[in-house]
Amino acid sequence: MASSPARLLFRRSFAAAASHESHEGSAKTWKILSFVLALPGVGVCMANAYMKAQAHAGHPQPEFVAYPHLRIRTKAWPWGDGNHSLIHNPHTNALPTGYEGHDH
Repeated sequence: MASSPARLLFRRSFAAAASHESHEGSAKTWKILSFVLALPGVGVCMANAYMKAQAHAGHPQPEFVAYPHLRIRTKAWPWGDGNHSLIHNPHTNALPTGYEGHDH
């Protein structure tokens, strides 16, 4: 379907004007959105994580059960003593023999 030259000229000028106007205020818009939405959103997420950590702190550590299919070590890890993973947390990650420093 062929369009008239006037209609094509109108479409081109409208598209050029729209793209020019959208670039002028985009930095200001994103700056406002960052301060109004992003920073409070990060604050809410931090508060949520803190409250969940405080609620979880009172729970006792689960009893260690040495299932034969978990914590299989066919060779030592190439760091440390060879028994701890790279991001080992002694409060949550058990070794093949059980949790560290706790008598169960």
